Amino acid sequence: MLRRIALTLFALCLPGLALAQGWVPERPVRIILPFPPGGSTDLVGRILADRVSRSAPHPWVIENRSGANGNIGMDAAAKSAPDGYTLGACTIGNCAINPAIYARMPYDIERDLIPVFWSGSVMNAVAVNNAVPAQNLQEFIAWVKANPGKVNYGSSGFGSSNHLIPELLNGRLGLTLVHVPFRGGAPALQALLAGQVQVMMENIPTKIQAIRAGQIRALAVTGRERDPSLPDVPTFAEAGIPDIVVEPWFGFMAPRGTPDAVIAGLSRLLNEAIADPEVRRKFADLGVRPEGGPPERFAAHVRSEIARWREVVEVNKIEKLN
Repeated sequence: MLRRIALTLFALCLPGLALAQGWVPERPVRIILPFPPGGSTDLVGRILADRVSRSAPHPWVIENRSGANGNIGMDAAAKSAPDGYTLGACTIGNCAINPAIYARMPYDIERDLIPVFWSGSVMNAVAVNNAVPAQNLQEFIAWVKANPGKVNYGSSGFGSSNHLIPELLNGRLGLTLVHVPFRGGAPALQALLAGQVQVMMENIPTKIQAIRAGQIRALAVTGRERDPSLPDVPTFAEAGIPDIVVEPWFGFMAPRGTPDAVIAGLSRLLNEAIADPEVRRKFADLGVRPEGGPPERFAAHVRSEIARWREVVEVNKIEKLN
């Protein structure tokens, strides 16, 4: 009898406990990663999903849906039910650069989606195939100028940061790097390793293991300071090219209309995950700087990045895509 009374009292307390800790998912949460497996967005998303799954009542599952530099997957997230059970992985590409470079977008970041969580930031690294006869960035630039139209760069797709950085170099330095787009960073890396392209300016997490293994050679990073994961690689400024600072970022968004309490509950679970020392160790090993914080912090960052990349595209007269 006492045991039955105790169980009854515990059951009556459950709603109060849930209210005290905020909204908690009652079934699995789907994260749409709009790029193929193996790239930076995928790696960061899986680390967080795995950690949340170990503490949340239900698992968080990954769905890779690539294409159009993240537009296809993000559009699917934007059109999902606004109930907290679908998140889209938002990046510098599909949330800030795409609106500036695509003439037509299937979704509007500020109208159709709500920022939930800022996962982390990274740098891009200029990395070349080992057959390239350049040991530093200045030697690489001289080699490109000596081989006009013959040096190919791989990217994770049109509108990605690793597409725009080489285009900025083409415009500012009079280079003729030829763009070869792929459906994600991982396929582009395989092409670099095979010598199908000679250079990539992709996010560090995508290719850090290949750099450490000596399979490709890093010449410079795009941060304001050197990246702790590649301490011997200089910044663009140190390599003699100032004013090119690009620090890509990742986060999660929910469909517009998702209740505030649900957004707060998702943010709480993700902030708990990113505070875990194991997650921070994994991030550091990949060259990812953890961010976190309330949704408002991520929202402000996204707004500033949208404005920044709109200006970059206009000032540098980068051609829009249909």
